[in-house]
Amino acid sequence: MRQDIPAVVIPAPELRTAPADAAGPTRVLRARAVERLVTGQATQDGAGVRLTRLLTPDLQRRLDPFLMLDAFGSDRPGDYIGGFPDHPHRGFETVTLMMEGRMRHRDSAGNEGLLVPGSEQWMTAGRGVIHSELPEQEDGRMEGFQLWLNLPAREKMREPWYRDIAAGEMPVWQGEGVRARVIAGRCHDVAGAVQREGTQATYLDLQFEAEARFELPLPPSHNAFVVVHRGAATVGDTPVPAGRMAILVTRPEADGVVVRAGADGARVLVIAGQPLREPIAQYGPFVMNTRDELIQAVEDFQAGRLA
Repeated sequence: MRQDIPAVVIPAPELRTAPADAAGPTRVLRARAVERLVTGQATQDGAGVRLTRLLTPDLQRRLDPFLMLDAFGSDRPGDYIGGFPDHPHRGFETVTLMMEGRMRHRDSAGNEGLLVPGSEQWMTAGRGVIHSELPEQEDGRMEGFQLWLNLPAREKMREPWYRDIAAGEMPVWQGEGVRARVIAGRCHDVAGAVQREGTQATYLDLQFEAEARFELPLPPSHNAFVVVHRGAATVGDTPVPAGRMAILVTRPEADGVVVRAGADGARVLVIAGQPLREPIAQYGPFVMNTRDELIQAVEDFQAGRLA
């Protein structure tokens, strides 16, 4: 057992009472402004997969309950062909959205699924799971996103859970010039494919026609960010080019997000959630609340006690 784990432990801030959840208005009266734009960091993970890490560890507290967001996209097989061989997770959830390509998931809980264009995969690691994500193609484009969503302390040791959501099964909200695939949470009157009580996560994949406008009320306490994947968009009053992540200001007087597409349309992710305000202790693929829990996670992995 390793006793020198260089764990990163982020203490919880002072607990503040969030406003009671309510249906609320359907229109945004005062849009959230953009606090800052994030370019992301080029990196490699798995067996040499090249990707861009948009939500990096230094943003975990600011964007609580979200831990990481990776964007991957390449036409070169050498950038993705190694995939992500067997590796463990404990204490959080992974949400993988596939834009292009084919990726096979297998895990130690007996789950298996194939990610294809337009599909999505939600995996709750809970007390522990070992899984692999490997390409089922030798050429062509591989493109998508993986989001890491934290679990409340009371749920970190829950049983693992897994769900594949095919493109045709994804709930869709249709507006004027805007189509929203509702991965989690709610988009106006459309409930998402997955609901999470603890984090109240909202995850929308928006496709805009030219100069279309989208608005969504958000609880004032929720942390939120927008990723412009294709095209260009204006978030609040701030222009955001493709490939950038816009972190939204969290203030009681701002009641939602407003996005307008540019002249060529856009594809945009809108992600928001209720902060857990709990300590974050991370060592690679294990995310717990204390260093001792991380040591236990490593011991359990080394002893073969993960699911």
